[in-house]
Amino acid sequence: MDFRLTEQQRELQDAARTFARKELPDLAREMEEKDFSVPADMMRRYGEMGFLGVNLPEEYGGLGLGHLEALLVLEQFAMISNAVAFPVFEALVGPVRTLERFGSDAIKAKVIPQVVSGEATVAVSMSEPDAGTALTDLTTRASDEGTHYLLDGNKRWTSGAGHARYYVVYTRLSDAPGAKGIGALLVDKEMEGVSFGKREQLMGFRGIETRDITFDGVEVPKENEIVPAGGFGKLMSAFGLERCGNATQSLGLAAAALEQATEYVQEREAFGKPIVDFQAVQMRLAEMAMQVEASRLLIYRAAANAEHNPDGLPSVYESSTAKCFANDIVRSVTANGMQVMGGYGYHKEYGMEQRVRDGFAWGIAGGTTDVQKTNIAAAIVGRRFDQRR
Repeated sequence: MDFRLTEQQRELQDAARTFARKELPDLAREMEEKDFSVPADMMRRYGEMGFLGVNLPEEYGGLGLGHLEALLVLEQFAMISNAVAFPVFEALVGPVRTLERFGSDAIKAKVIPQVVSGEATVAVSMSEPDAGTALTDLTTRASDEGTHYLLDGNKRWTSGAGHARYYVVYTRLSDAPGAKGIGALLVDKEMEGVSFGKREQLMGFRGIETRDITFDGVEVPKENEIVPAGGFGKLMSAFGLERCGNATQSLGLAAAALEQATEYVQEREAFGKPIVDFQAVQMRLAEMAMQVEASRLLIYRAAANAEHNPDGLPSVYESSTAKCFANDIVRSVTANGMQVMGGYGYHKEYGMEQRVRDGFAWGIAGGTTDVQKTNIAAAIVGRRFDQRR
């Protein structure tokens, strides 16, 4: 068991860190202030540097590396802000992976190169007004019209809605009840009948657009079917990697909070000496460091072990453990960072309060921390729990 990164991994991590810290801090601050998505020119820069294709196949322009390498890059971007990291998240661990795993060769050849080059993004559209955690209650429906599907329904909480070009839409493709009738289609926002609601005003996540989506008689070509009816289990299997990405977004915030707090307590003086000399500050700093390191190891374990799994994806147990722990500790670490920085931590100009606000979102998005604990318990005892009975 070797906990050291390989030379190639360190070089990739260093390249991501150098780029992120040189190119993105000013942009991140402006995105937080004005609430806009990563601009097209910067997206192309991401693509040119290879950051949007780390673990995507070389035949589509990717680097063909592993999931751990992808998360190493994502962590460095997330340390600047979740918003500048979000396109990397979507490309390397999000809905693009669903396309890459289950989409037709034609769909993959069309969409993935656009993503890798930074010319297009893909978002996932799952939740509805009455179907969030209980996702199998969704009512969006696509009827088979022979040459195409006719898609109708309303989606909520779609991150990237309106900004992304493509959407992996979870929908009913048959009359079979529950999960048996659910599959997924790829929808282009340029298709007639696709419309978006107002921009949601959230506690954090500024720079990550969230809107409702309405599908009103949208004609979706048959070749845009990603997973047919009855493939809900396949769609969920891809979430092991998404959970690791969600955890890494949390980790990035926590690691940045620890880094900033460590610098601050050595510079800030009280009673004639740096405040790091006070034992109370030392204890708080040590707790933050332990939580960050433990979170990082859980994420890395899940990603590294994925290559030994039959499907090449992180297991439910390891990815849920990593996500749940990271979602919990980011709230603690960023709050402690704000506390040790005092008034500066609470001030918008210094970034710590933003990390506190953004950090709370990840324990809600992608399956709440309580859902992850249910996953963990199910893996421990070896059976799933039916929440309906």
